[in-house]
Amino acid sequence: MIKDVIIKQLKKNEDNRGWLAEVFRTDEENYRGAMLYTSMTNPGISRGPHEHKFQSDFFVFVGPGEFDLYLWDRREDSETKGETMKIRVGEFNPVSVLVPLGVVHGYKCVSDIPAFSINFPDKLYRGEGKKEEVDEIRWEGREDSPYAME
Repeated sequence: MIKDVIIKQLKKNEDNRGWLAEVFRTDEENYRGAMLYTSMTNPGISRGPHEHKFQSDFFVFVGPGEFDLYLWDRREDSETKGETMKIRVGEFNPVSVLVPLGVVHGYKCVSDIPAFSINFPDKLYRGEGKKEEVDEIRWEGREDSPYAME
């Protein structure tokens, strides 16, 4: 495990209507999101790897579809600096994942169908009114990137 990364198994409460899963509760999480977005990723496509200087991400992977999620701890002050994680998430392993700032992360759709994710970051994309620079250090597509998603 990587220090400060929180992976929470989501319990699907099923009945004849379908299912419902609690994802976030203020009485269980010491986290405050600033915005919410969802994305769909086509089979075989990756998002990332990248990291943030000021932002933490709170991802939700419940399906449809599945991802391989990759995490790398490159924080200088972390007791798990240099640790890596790979976990299959989504329809068959529904989870929320808190990714603290400074942890490189990315995911790849590994299902035969598009996969869906939700993110609840604690900072606004490009700041208030979208007037700031994007808070991302992008590693994808760089020849010198030490972060590979296979």
